[in-house]
Amino acid sequence: MKKLFWGTPGFDKGLASLYRRTAFPPEAEKAAAEIIAGVRRDGDAALVRYAKKFDKVDLVPEQFRVTKEELAGSGKKLPAGDRRAIRTALSQIRAFARLTRPKSWKSSPRPGVVVGEKFTPMDRVGVYIPGGTAPLVSTVIHTAGIAKAAGVREVVAVTPPGRLHPATLYAMHCAGVSEVYRLGGVYGVAALAVGTETIPRVEKIAGPGNAYVTAAKKLLYGEVAIDLVAGPSEVLVVADETADPAFVAADLLSQAEHGSGLEQAVLVTTSKKLIDDAEREILRQKALLSRQETIEKVMERGMFLIWVPDLEKACGLAGKYAPEHLELQIASPEKWYGRIAAAGAIFMGPWTPEPVGDFCAGPSHVLPTASSARSFNGLETASFFRRTSIVRYTRSALMREAEIVERFGMMEGLDAHAMAATIRRNVQKG
Repeated sequence: MKKLFWGTPGFDKGLASLYRRTAFPPEAEKAAAEIIAGVRRDGDAALVRYAKKFDKVDLVPEQFRVTKEELAGSGKKLPAGDRRAIRTALSQIRAFARLTRPKSWKSSPRPGVVVGEKFTPMDRVGVYIPGGTAPLVSTVIHTAGIAKAAGVREVVAVTPPGRLHPATLYAMHCAGVSEVYRLGGVYGVAALAVGTETIPRVEKIAGPGNAYVTAAKKLLYGEVAIDLVAGPSEVLVVADETADPAFVAADLLSQAEHGSGLEQAVLVTTSKKLIDDAEREILRQKALLSRQETIEKVMERGMFLIWVPDLEKACGLAGKYAPEHLELQIASPEKWYGRIAAAGAIFMGPWTPEPVGDFCAGPSHVLPTASSARSFNGLETASFFRRTSIVRYTRSALMREAEIVERFGMMEGLDAHAMAATIRRNVQKG
C-alpha cells in the first residue's frame, strides 16, 4: 500500500503515479491485431486454431454454438437461491433500463418546420462474457439483459470455451440471449465483428474483457460499434471521520480481487486516523479471502491511502482521477456528489457498497476506466439504439430559409448544394 499525505514531499509525484494508468499495454494491441487478421483471413479455421492455442480446447465449427437444450437445462444444476438471485437482479436491471429508454420526439421550432429524433433498437448485438479467473454471471445481465430490455431482436454471446459455468448459462437463458458461442478472448470478439462461415456479424459489441479483448475492441471500432474501451477495474473511496474503517477496507478489497492484478483501489480521506484504521482492517480482512495472490499484487502496486485536509480537495482529486467507481462514505454525500467532475458511477453513503452496482442495483456495471469517465459514459439502454434525425419543411418554410442554404453553399464552394435550394425558389417564382 502506498500512503500519500497532502503537503508533504513526494505527494505530487505519488499522485502522478496514481493517475498514470492505461486500458491496455502496447503489446496487447499488436497481439490482438495479429489474431484479428487471422480470423478475417481464415474464418472458422482460425477460431479452431485459436481455441486450441489459447484455451487448450479442441473444437470443430459444429461445436462452437451452445445448444438450446444446454441453455434451457442449465438452471437444474443451480441451487434455488442462485436462480432466485439471478432472476431478481435481472428484473431490477430491466426495470432501470425501461426507465432510461430514449423516446422518439418531434417539435416545430419555426412555422412550417418539423424536427425530431427517431430511436430504433439495433437488430443484432454481441456481448463478450469473460470466464477466465471467475464466472462473471452478472456481466450477462448487465449487457444482454439491458440489450433485450432495449428491444434488440438478437443478442449473441461469446464466452471462453471449456466448462461453461451453469450460472452463466442460466443467466443467458433468462436474459434472452439467442445464440451462445464457445469462443474466448480476441478471437471471439473478432468473430462477432467480422463474421465467419458459422457466425454472422453483429452491429455492436458490448462487455468487458482483459487487456487483449479491450485492444481488439478498439481495433475493430468502425467496422462494428463498441460500448467503450475499458481497462482494469478501479474504485476510489472518499471518506471522512464518520466512515467505518471495516466498510472502507471491504470495498477497497472488493475491487482488488478482480483478477488481473492491475486494478486500483484508492482511499482519499480527511482523517489521518482512518488511514491507520483502514490499513489494519485491510490486512485483517485480506487474510480471510480466497484470492490472496491477486489482492497482494494490487496492494503492492495499485492500493493508495491518501490524506487531504478537506472534502473540497478530496472531491477535486476524485474528479481528476475520474474513477470507474466512486464511493462517498461521508456524512453528507448529497451535498458533495455534485462537485465530482467525472466518475463512471457514484455510490452514496455507507450503506451503498460498490458491489451492489456490480450485481443488482440497476445501472449497468460496464463503466469507463483509466480516467475515460471524463470523456465517455458507461453502457446504457441508449447504447443499443440507433438515433435518426427527422426533418420536414413546408414550401413556405424553405422559401424563408433558402437564401441561407444558398449562401452556405457558395461559401463552401458547393454550388450543387446551393442549387438544391435555388431550383426550388425558381419553381416558387414561376
